[in-house]
Amino acid sequence: MKREARILLHKAIDSVVLAIEHFNRAWDKGRHETVLILFDRSFELLLKAAIVHKGGHIREPRAKETIGFDKCIQKCISDADLKCLTEEEALTIQIINSLRDAAQHYIIEISEHQLYVYTQAGLTLFNKILQDVFQQTLGDYFPERVLPVSTSPPKSLVSLINTEFEDIKALLEPGSRKRLQARAKLRSLAIIEASLEGRRSQPGENELGRLVRRIINGEDWPSIFPGVATLRLDRKGTGLNVTLRITKSRGEPVHLVPEGTPGATVVAVKRVSELDFYSLNLTALAEKVRLTMPKTLALVKHLGMQNDPEYFKEFIIDSTHHKRYSPKALDRIKKELPQIDLDEVWKKHKPKYGKQAAPLGGQTS
Repeated sequence: MKREARILLHKAIDSVVLAIEHFNRAWDKGRHETVLILFDRSFELLLKAAIVHKGGHIREPRAKETIGFDKCIQKCISDADLKCLTEEEALTIQIINSLRDAAQHYIIEISEHQLYVYTQAGLTLFNKILQDVFQQTLGDYFPERVLPVSTSPPKSLVSLINTEFEDIKALLEPGSRKRLQARAKLRSLAIIEASLEGRRSQPGENELGRLVRRIINGEDWPSIFPGVATLRLDRKGTGLNVTLRITKSRGEPVHLVPEGTPGATVVAVKRVSELDFYSLNLTALAEKVRLTMPKTLALVKHLGMQNDPEYFKEFIIDSTHHKRYSPKALDRIKKELPQIDLDEVWKKHKPKYGKQAAPLGGQTS
């Protein structure tokens, strides 16, 4: 293992050990915030260790600092050589990161059951990446007896949120004078909902006020937090051998949010068909840019579009492979085309069998 990867990995495991230690400690002061902050740090260092170990780079050219957490997740999902995460697995990391952001920069109140779910799910995913990339387990570093302990672990995420929501409704009863506490509890659910929608934001007072009014008016939590309603817990094992994964319900795919989108998270629960998003095949793409299909494919390869999920995805339907492009691929080609030396692109990317192929010099009808 490379020295930098080994150091990053050991620092990541140090943070996990401290997070578990704080989860299990009797003293409650700052406990929730500390667990979230340490777990968030552990995942960033683990993903950076994985990238370095797989031969990737965690520094941009001429940059003084390493890449940020979001960029790490992007690389570990979409780079074929570095991939160690699925979009669905990234949801767990993103939820922890969003809650950590609130805990570090403002105020957050989450229940003991919520903290257990995010801690145990985070630990399960951490251990999976550790095994997949480094062929190690957390058991190599500390005994099972120190793993997160809960006297009454939640059986499902739905029952957990139901309980949370009933508590919030009780706090909003007329005359309870506990609306501030209700808002604090609502904040964590609103943060997770925003994260799942692809937005990196904390709810303002006006947004919390609107949520309060919707609850008072009788709306149920799945309609108020539809993203949260898509999540499920996949629980296996018992006692100290329990594993917990946060998954999505069927029919609610997860997709990458385009890199560089202002105020965005890395992944979001998608509510439209992916075939609608990747709506163009190569024939349609070629027609719209007024090039032949071979020349369009050469341009696609030159721009690296097939390596970017923002522009391209391959589907398998009834054992048949379908290569599809998004409208953003069309926009990118139209934007880049005037600045590109088309002859050079064709020389570099023309089909190997096409020795007599015509140069790319002009657009075709």
